[in-house]
Amino acid sequence: QRLFLLLPSLSTSSLLGLGALASLTVYWLLTRPQPVRPPCDLQAQSVAVGVSDPSCRRSALLKDDNLLEFYYDDIRTVYEMFQRGLRISGDGPCLGYRKPGQPYEWISYSEVAQQAQWMGSGMIAKGCQQFVGVYSPNRPEWVISEMACYTYSMALVPLYDTLGTEAMVHILNLGEKTSLKVFIKKEGPRQNKQVRVNRENGFLLSKPESRSHIFRCLPQLPQPQDLAVVCFTSGTTGTPDLRGFVCDPARGRVDLLPASCPHVREDDPGSLTSFNIVSFFLCLPQINPFPSQLTMYCYGARVGFFQGDVSLLMDDIKTLKPTLFPVVPRILNRIYDKVSEGALLHYAVGRKQAELCRGIVRNNSLWDKLVFKKIQASLGGNLRFALTASAPISCTVLSFLRATMGCMICEGYGQTECTGGCTFSLIGDSSTGHVGAPLPCAMVKVVDIPDMNYFAKNGEGEICIRGPSVFKGYLKDPERTAEALDSDGWLHTGDVGQWLPNGTLRIIDRKKHIFKLCQGEYVAPEKIENVYMRSVPVLQVFVHGDSLQSYVVGIVVPDREVFVEWAKERAFVGSYQELCHNPDVKNAVLEDMRAVGKEAGLKSFEQVKELYLHPEMFSIANGLLTPTLKSRRADIRRVFQEQLANMYKTPI
Repeated sequence: QRLFLLLPSLSTSSLLGLGALASLTVYWLLTRPQPVRPPCDLQAQSVAVGVSDPSCRRSALLKDDNLLEFYYDDIRTVYEMFQRGLRISGDGPCLGYRKPGQPYEWISYSEVAQQAQWMGSGMIAKGCQQFVGVYSPNRPEWVISEMACYTYSMALVPLYDTLGTEAMVHILNLGEKTSLKVFIKKEGPRQNKQVRVNRENGFLLSKPESRSHIFRCLPQLPQPQDLAVVCFTSGTTGTPDLRGFVCDPARGRVDLLPASCPHVREDDPGSLTSFNIVSFFLCLPQINPFPSQLTMYCYGARVGFFQGDVSLLMDDIKTLKPTLFPVVPRILNRIYDKVSEGALLHYAVGRKQAELCRGIVRNNSLWDKLVFKKIQASLGGNLRFALTASAPISCTVLSFLRATMGCMICEGYGQTECTGGCTFSLIGDSSTGHVGAPLPCAMVKVVDIPDMNYFAKNGEGEICIRGPSVFKGYLKDPERTAEALDSDGWLHTGDVGQWLPNGTLRIIDRKKHIFKLCQGEYVAPEKIENVYMRSVPVLQVFVHGDSLQSYVVGIVVPDREVFVEWAKERAFVGSYQELCHNPDVKNAVLEDMRAVGKEAGLKSFEQVKELYLHPEMFSIANGLLTPTLKSRRADIRRVFQEQLANMYKTPI
């Protein structure tokens, strides 16, 4: 009442000011950012299966203990996934490629389907029956060959250079027993003179339409129970561990995005057709990008390929302007290392992280426009969602990049044996230090590892997975199949996990890559390596132990972009090569790593006592990394056996 009595006595300018303030308040209330609504209670993301075994859990998105096998009742094979994308996209663009300095060119869904039918007809004419090997780098023709196999109920066997010569020979020898036919793209991988495919089983691929008028047959559509892919991987231990994974990527896989992203609505096909996805230097046959691409096809989205040259990758990304970006932690770490300095930057990150804690994910705030614009522009400026997998990522890096990139970055966990993922962090969950809750297609439990003092009653143990996405077994290798799959169908991963109070899973150790020191302590080198990766001068690190020794040693590849300047700040001058051979610089790096390790809580016996600085990066080309950028531990030990032996001879 008093306010209304006061209004007539106010001047015109005062009234205008109050009106403007009221208008701004209403505008802010109407346009303020709204938090993302998570698909379930973030404090209970998984639930125990039954009451007798609380260590076995399934997704809280499920109504009961029945796992999701097919997301859509009418979509039960990869072929049907692609046909759905063709239908809902309205024959929109599907596969993109570009020439140097040119914009992306697109092949439509109907063109891909037609070329796949032509190519599949040619495969039938060449006598292909069950297994078809495709030897090609990442490019649209690879996907067309893949779809040709699905169209005619043939099992795809991806082949690629980074498997190595011995592995390729092994696969081809195995192929002679399984009637494997190999198709090689003319402009494909570099010529490997040590790998020969005989004329009866090998064919060069030309453009699919070039001979289409000669032979064409009707599609031979697959059934859900049919074999889809035999994916060979040499793992991290080299050729002797080569295995062929027999799996069907359609079963349970389409749930990945819709189940985790509430803004990707089942009743709105257009919400995903505007997505792009960039497929970069990770081999397409590897299981990390594989399910992501198939999911995109199901929703009629576009998939863009890089030119094939890693040095041009960032230019490809800027040109494509991806909205969805599957990436490995190593790339995210490099982005973090380049942009993580500056007081204003850290203040802005703090403000954005406060929004993330409230569930607000956006890239149009004041801080985005003033501080983060260049970072976001380096990835095209349209990024809405990123998925990281294949290796652990630091909590610091993940939180920082979620703020600076203005999109949600979700972390997943899985293996080739479970067709990619079995757990996935949810949109709306800004917490870190875990890999999310089980996907609706997987049941996850932990089992006792007495030797490492992990027990399921404490919510810790070896991670085991069961569900429709788990593979059928290793090709013609029943012994290893029995080792991986127990009698109840549980896949034993070799990773050690811990259930958190909110129902998410944390990876805490590794069962397989461990060794025992002479005093009896067990050491998990990968856990130590992930800690040391946060040391500023360290780009790559390999931790080694010997059961006859009482301590561990390491091989470190310094980060060429920061190492010289880092050394200069500590009064060490020289070229990159000279600094790598300077013992005082080595000791400075060792001191920095040990400080990082102490801060992270490494035990004394887990800290490296001696180092060797190596000036050349571990890479796929030199055989020290797998195609998913994991260390080939056996090969690294072999290459550096002299240096490792000398480090143990050095007095500590």
